[in-house]
Amino acid sequence: MSSLLFSRARGRVLLCFIVSGGAAALTAQTSGASPVPPPPTQLDPFLVPGRATDLIGTAAAASQGIVGAHELESRPFLRRGELLEVIPGVVITQHTGGGKANQYFLRGFNLDHGTDFAVSVDGMPVNLRSHAHGQGYADLNFLIPELVRQVDYQKGPFFADVGDFSAAGAASFRQFDQLPESFVRVTLGEHRFARLAAGATRPGPGNAATTGAIEWAQDDGPWQVEENFERMNGYLRHRWTRGAADYRLTAMAYRTSWRATDQVPQRAVDAGELDRFGTLDDSNGGKSERASLSFDAKWSGPGATTRLEAYAIHYRLNLYSNFTYALDDPDNGDQFNQRDRRVVVGGALTRAWSGRVGAARSETTAGLQLRGDLIGELGLHRTARRERLTTVRDDSVDELSAGGFVRNETRWTERVRTEAGLRIDGYRFDVTSDDPRNSGRTADHIVSPKAGLVLGPWAQTEVYLNAGFGFHSNDARGATIRIDPADGVTPADPVTPLARSRGAELGVRTAAVRGLVSSLAVWALELDSELVFVGDAGGTEPTGRTRRHGIEWANFWRPRPWLALDADLALTHARYRDDAGGGTRIANSIGRVVTAGAILGGGSGLHGGLRLRYFGSQPLREDNAFRAPSSTTFNGRIGWRAEAWELSADVLNVFDRRNHDIAYAYTSRRPGEPAAGIDDIHFHPAEPRTLRVTLSRRF
Repeated sequence: MSSLLFSRARGRVLLCFIVSGGAAALTAQTSGASPVPPPPTQLDPFLVPGRATDLIGTAAAASQGIVGAHELESRPFLRRGELLEVIPGVVITQHTGGGKANQYFLRGFNLDHGTDFAVSVDGMPVNLRSHAHGQGYADLNFLIPELVRQVDYQKGPFFADVGDFSAAGAASFRQFDQLPESFVRVTLGEHRFARLAAGATRPGPGNAATTGAIEWAQDDGPWQVEENFERMNGYLRHRWTRGAADYRLTAMAYRTSWRATDQVPQRAVDAGELDRFGTLDDSNGGKSERASLSFDAKWSGPGATTRLEAYAIHYRLNLYSNFTYALDDPDNGDQFNQRDRRVVVGGALTRAWSGRVGAARSETTAGLQLRGDLIGELGLHRTARRERLTTVRDDSVDELSAGGFVRNETRWTERVRTEAGLRIDGYRFDVTSDDPRNSGRTADHIVSPKAGLVLGPWAQTEVYLNAGFGFHSNDARGATIRIDPADGVTPADPVTPLARSRGAELGVRTAAVRGLVSSLAVWALELDSELVFVGDAGGTEPTGRTRRHGIEWANFWRPRPWLALDADLALTHARYRDDAGGGTRIANSIGRVVTAGAILGGGSGLHGGLRLRYFGSQPLREDNAFRAPSSTTFNGRIGWRAEAWELSADVLNVFDRRNHDIAYAYTSRRPGEPAAGIDDIHFHPAEPRTLRVTLSRRF
């Protein structure tokens, strides 16, 4: 537990890293430049073909892709984080209440709440560094699904414009500047689920437009202790142009509260002493809020484009959890409170220009990215029914970073192009702890080269080879710790501030069959250190070196205008590279993921769809003594769409399967059990079959 308590530690940071040559790269020009066609992600905002876009001639890797708004709208979702399940191979689950960030799984990673998978929304980072609950915490509850225009995704550390948390991949959400139609949408469902969402665009003079949307939702869930989940979201964007310049100013706000039913011990459920939807502490839960203001401007000129982005984010979390029940404190229980109060500020300046290298066409992008997490409170406290008993540690952290990158694509011939990139990141951590021995300042930097080769196309088929280095930052509190805060005596070793990753991928993409886009990727990835879940305090701690490799096969087929089919397979082998005596399995590493679906219907009349998600059994400890069972879920939708009205019904978990949403193996103690506790599987059950009905009006 002590190492976990430490890994939740805090700190303060001061930016002092300057990327040499960054400013020069941003203003460099290439003589004789000629324009290069823009990538297909720069599409008309009202029509994004998504996975039907083959990306032949523009993609840098086989596992890169985009998903459009129509595909998102056609899927039944149980929770907000499932917006990421549109990415082949991604699995989204939950182990507590709906207001908390979801659990992410990809390429054999239990990404916890976002570590090693970078998420952004219109240039704003979602992952939070040195977070009270988990490094890289990425909560997507502030997104309104109807506002998402498209999702761009990529996997592996091969892309120079993405830095921290991107070893497994990255996803970028793009929201509408102008809605295709104004809408009002009401959803009602079982367990007192209700949702109201509305959005509209008001055109202004010239190309200006103002778009606003609101969302309110509540849900009690199937739990014996009603969840009392409530969420409110707001969105406002003003877009305008002036000459060749394009400007956007966006405000977003989100607030939620909930009661949580955390994972329950398998032994109590098997003995009939606890319902699988029950709880051993009905006071768990929390509150969270997020508000942001962002601005971006783009200037386009002959052969060059410059973009400026800036953002400010206000964030709060107050979370109560109890995963071990009465193991550490038989009298008061083991509930703990994690508090996070921060402001995140940052921005980026990028410039892209085209030119020639001899007879070859070339496009270069250079950028400078700045970010500061100014964390006024990172608290870990022991509580009983949300009443504070003691403080484990309480810190403030300033964590600042600067990252510079340059990326070049050169088309040497019609069938040979290369991608080359270099990224330099510098971090400074400044931690002020309630125990002065754990206060301190430290700095680190890392250099990450990238390279790629694309051959083709031949018969609408390309071959890709990619290699690169990446990294994730560790908790600032871990970088300055000297004494275990659990007892105030035991020495503790600091962790490496920036953990290196390296990967390679060989892939092929084809659109040779009309209407079918298919890609196959074989990949490998090594990390010098990563984070794993520790049950006694409900968080993560750094562990040893790992190695993963696997294969992914993704397919999207539109045989008819009214029918779209997709089927994706991901197989992964994941192990620790060193055996310290406890085994080499990686806990919660999912080895098999299968997703498939069908969408039927056109612009009006009857429409529907059915989706399958399967993920295989997984080890829960390094010695493989405990394993989580596999999970198979079907979600379905049927509806009728008229010119202005739409009525649809979603059935989630169609066959009412008793799946585990997620499971862990650790020691816990219920009242009356041995003082040392019992090793057991602890699981959060998937929700049973659930019906939700939606009525929409478009204007």
